[in-house]
Amino acid sequence: MKDIKDYIATDPEVLGRQPVFKGTRVPIETMFLHLEKGVSLDEFLEDFPSVQKEQAVAVLGFAEKIMTSKNILKLYETAA
Repeated sequence: MKDIKDYIATDPEVLGRQPVFKGTRVPIETMFLHLEKGVSLDEFLEDFPSVQKEQAVAVLGFAEKIMTSKNILKLYETAA
């Protein structure tokens, strides 16, 4: 797995620094909202063709690492 910066960008000029898929204006949050609503990853990628499957899978992998970390409480406190 590459570095998170290879897949996620934050820029004050792009959606006010909201995390987006690198090279796009698609917020990371949008993918999670679609998945929460039962939209498949493939459907999300069809709706947002600027996002590559590799990017989406990598972001899900990062989320998995965070959510399964033994330090999840510290990570949550840092993010909150």
